[in-house]
Amino acid sequence: MSEKLLPTKENLILSTIAVISEFGLQRLTTREVAKKQGISESAIFKHYKTKDELILAVLNHFSQYDRAIAESLWLKKLDPIQAIIFFIESYVTYYENYPEITAITLSYEALSREAKLADVVYRIFADRLNIIRSLINDAKRQKEIDTEVDSNGLADLIMGLERVSILRWRLENYNFSLKDYTLKTLKQTLNVFQKNKN
Repeated sequence: MSEKLLPTKENLILSTIAVISEFGLQRLTTREVAKKQGISESAIFKHYKTKDELILAVLNHFSQYDRAIAESLWLKKLDPIQAIIFFIESYVTYYENYPEITAITLSYEALSREAKLADVVYRIFADRLNIIRSLINDAKRQKEIDTEVDSNGLADLIMGLERVSILRWRLENYNFSLKDYTLKTLKQTLNVFQKNKN
């Protein structure tokens, strides 16, 4: 294999995501990333000292839009139900345009077993879940959702819907619109919990 120019950190991250998407986390090695990038394995270590360091960079890439999405959410001043829909729509639109990145969502549990990665994985997961829970609580205060609804349970249901939709989409070879399917199901789910819905 001929040595190419030193790859950028960004290209290594993208190649790592592609390897995880294609082969799964269990088969992720720096050798596979190097092969995908067309470089020697040692070239990776010029940027990342260990595989865990590379995976941390992948997780940071995966969550890079979280703050922007959260800020957009508050700037738009949507009512809570519309804000929940906007929040999920932002992610599924991104995922639909970049299917390989969804492999990270489906790897949370395995990634959380690595001591050096567990805190980062938990933070990403918890931050997203907390936003949904906060919006549900706002909806309950504004009487858009029945006040008897358990906020934690509904937040789990919404996050679970997104995860299962992604899994199904991948298993069915991306043969339906992830965005359309997820949003339709999300709206149906929220409709069940809304108060005084005609």
